[in-house]
Amino acid sequence: MSQIGVTMDVGNDGVAVITISNPPVNAIAVPIIAGLKEKFNEATRRSDVKAIVLTGKGGRFSGGFDINVFQKVHKTGDVSIVPDESVDLVVNTIEDCKKPIVAAIEGLALGGGLELAMGCHARVAAPRAQLGLPELSLGVIPGFGGTQRLPRLVGLSKAIEMLLSSKPILSEEGKKLGLIDAIAPSEEVLKVSRRWALDIAERRKPWVRSLHRTEKIGSLSEAQEVLRIARQQAKKTAPNLPQHQACLDVFEEGIVHGGYKGVLKETNVFKELILSDTAKGLVHVFLAQRATSKVPNVTDVGLKPRQTKKVAVIGGGLMGSGIATAIIVSNIFVVLKEVNSEYLLKGIKMIEANVRGLVTRGKLTKDKAEKALSMLKGVLDYSEFIDVDMVIEAVIENVPLKQKIFSEIEKACPPYCILATNTSTINLNLIGEKIKSQDCVIGAHFFSPAHIMPLLEIVRTQKTSPQAILDLMTVGKIIKKVPVVVGNCTGFAVNRTFFPYTQSAHLLVNFGVDVFRIDRVISNFGLPMGPFQLQDLTGYGVALAVGKEFSEAFPDRTFVSPLVELLVKNGRNGKNNGKGYYIYEKGSKPKPDPSVLPIIEESRQQAKIMPGGKPISVTDEEILEMILFPVVNEACRVLEEGVMVRASDLDIASVLGMSFPSYRGGIVFWADTVGANHAYRSLKKLSELYGSFFKPSKFLEERAINGIPLVRTYPFCLNF
Repeated sequence: MSQIGVTMDVGNDGVAVITISNPPVNAIAVPIIAGLKEKFNEATRRSDVKAIVLTGKGGRFSGGFDINVFQKVHKTGDVSIVPDESVDLVVNTIEDCKKPIVAAIEGLALGGGLELAMGCHARVAAPRAQLGLPELSLGVIPGFGGTQRLPRLVGLSKAIEMLLSSKPILSEEGKKLGLIDAIAPSEEVLKVSRRWALDIAERRKPWVRSLHRTEKIGSLSEAQEVLRIARQQAKKTAPNLPQHQACLDVFEEGIVHGGYKGVLKETNVFKELILSDTAKGLVHVFLAQRATSKVPNVTDVGLKPRQTKKVAVIGGGLMGSGIATAIIVSNIFVVLKEVNSEYLLKGIKMIEANVRGLVTRGKLTKDKAEKALSMLKGVLDYSEFIDVDMVIEAVIENVPLKQKIFSEIEKACPPYCILATNTSTINLNLIGEKIKSQDCVIGAHFFSPAHIMPLLEIVRTQKTSPQAILDLMTVGKIIKKVPVVVGNCTGFAVNRTFFPYTQSAHLLVNFGVDVFRIDRVISNFGLPMGPFQLQDLTGYGVALAVGKEFSEAFPDRTFVSPLVELLVKNGRNGKNNGKGYYIYEKGSKPKPDPSVLPIIEESRQQAKIMPGGKPISVTDEEILEMILFPVVNEACRVLEEGVMVRASDLDIASVLGMSFPSYRGGIVFWADTVGANHAYRSLKKLSELYGSFFKPSKFLEERAINGIPLVRTYPFCLNF
C-alpha cells in the first residue's frame, strides 16, 4: 500500500522534485500540507538545489483538499481543524520562494490541487489533464487563493464561469487561456518541467508570480460591470446558494484592494461558509454518493462482477427506449423486443431520437452515436435471448403481463441470466412468483427519461443472489448511473418515500389552498417544479395508476383526491395534450391556466374536507411543512422497515430521483437540519387537526423524544 506523504528527490541537474503521495487522487490532507512545507523549506535551504518541480504520484497531480476534513468540521463545529495555509504555504512558501517552482501536472489538478499549481511560477501539463475549482459545488469557495490567482491567469469572465459552474476544463483549453504554460506528453511532463524550472532560474524564462499580475483583469470599471452582471445571473440561477454571491464579493475585494487583501478575505469567507447549512448538505451528499457503492454481504464478500456483453430490453416505450439508449451509448449490445413491427419501429425511432438529442447537447460525438446505434437490434421473438447476460423488462404496470413475460424469458435465457424488471411500484415477489430462478430476479428501476436521469434503484428480494446485485450495480456504473440498492416493497425507496408528497398537495388544494401558490412554495424551496406541474409532466394516467397502488398498500394513510379524475373527464392530460393545471405552448414556459379553477372548486365540493366548509388559512412555511413532513414521516417508515442499506442512501435517492435540492442534503438530512422534534410536533398537531394522514410514525416519535438524529445514528438497515 502506498504511503501517505511528500517525498523529495534532487537530481544531478540541481532540480528538486517534490512529489505528493496520497492515493487515489493525492488529496491534500493535513499530513500532506506539513510535508509540503517541510520539503519546500529543505529545498530552499539546500545549496545543491537550483529549482523545484512539484508533482503528484501515480499520474495525478492532486484532486484537491481532503473532503473528510470538512466532515470533521461539521461534526465538531470546530473550523480550526481546517489548516489556515493560504498565506503561509501558497504565498510565503511557494509563490515567494527564492527558487523557481514549476507544477508538473498529469491527470488532474482540481480544487486545492490547482490552487497549489497556480501558486507555482509556471505550469506544465499532460494532454487532456482536468483543471478546475469545484469548491462551490460543496458549498464553500476556494481556500488556497484560487479566487485571486485564477482571474489573473485566465481573465475575470472565464474565472467566474469556471468557479460558478464548478466544471473543469482540459489542459488544451488551459494553455489557450494562459493557465498552462506548456503541454507535453505524459512521459515527458517531468522532463519538460525540470528544464522549464532551470530556464526560470537562469533567466531564460520569466519568473511569474500569479498574485501580482493585473493585465488580464481589465480596468476597475470593466471588472465591476462584469461582476454586476454575474451577480444578477447568480441571483436567478442560484437563489438559495450563498457561496455564489460570496465568491463574487471575494473576487471584487482582490480587484479593488489587491490580490493579497483578496487572499485574506477569501480565507475568512471560506471559514464562514464551511459552517453553513448549504456546505453541510452538499458535503453530506458528496460523501453519501460514495457510500452507495458499499453494500454489506454483496461488495465485501470477495465476489467479482461478471462481464455483461449483451442486454435484452423488453418494451420499446418511453422507459424501454430510454433504458436501451443508456446501454448502447455505453458500448453494450442491446436486443430490443416488441410485440409487433409497428411498436418495434416506433421504439427504434425513439432510441434514434434520444441518441440524436445527446449529440445536439454535446454529450456524444457523431462517431460515437453511429457506433451506439450499431449496437442495437430489434426483434419480435425470443430467439436472440439465447446468450443474453441480462434482461430488463419495461412493459406497462400490469402484474399478469409481467408474470407471463418472466415465465417466457426464464425458458429463453441462459441459466446465469439476470432477470430484471423496471417496475416502479409493483412488489417483485408478485412478478417473479411463477418462476424457479428466484435468485436471478431483481428490480432495475430507472427514472424517466432513463438515458438522462442519474439514479438506478436496484431492488432486491430476500432470494436475489449477491452476484446478481453486484452485476447490476456494475452495469449501472458502466452506463453512468448511481446505483442504490433497496429492499422490496410497494414503491421501493423513492416512490414509496415520496407518495405522500403529491397526496398532501392534493389535501391542501381540497382544504382550499391555491394550487399555484403550493407550486411556488415548493419551487422556492429548491425543487425544479411543484407537485402539480410535476403531475402535468408525468401524466394523469400515471397519477391514477400509482395512486391506486399506494391506496391499496397503505389505506391508513392515503388521501384519494377526486381532482385528477375530474381533470381527465374535462379532457385534460397535462403536458401530453397541452392542458392541465398549466397551459403548455411550444416555445414558451408553462402558464397557470385560470380555466382549471372551476374544476378545482368542483373537487373541493366532492371531497368535503374543508373545516366548516371554509378554506384553511396557512403561511408559506406551513404549506412547505404540510407537504414535506409527511414525506419525512414515510422516510422514517422506510428506514424502520430496513428498505435502505443506510439512511444516507435515501438522501442520494431523493436528490437524484426526485431532484430534492442537493444543497439541503437530501430528505433525511434536511429533516435533521430542521429537527426531528420539530417535524414530529408539527405532524402531531396536524394529525389532531386533519386526521391520520399526518400521524407521526413510531420511528420519528422515538427519535424526536430521545433527541436522536435520523441520518447520523442510522448507518445500516439490512432487513431486505
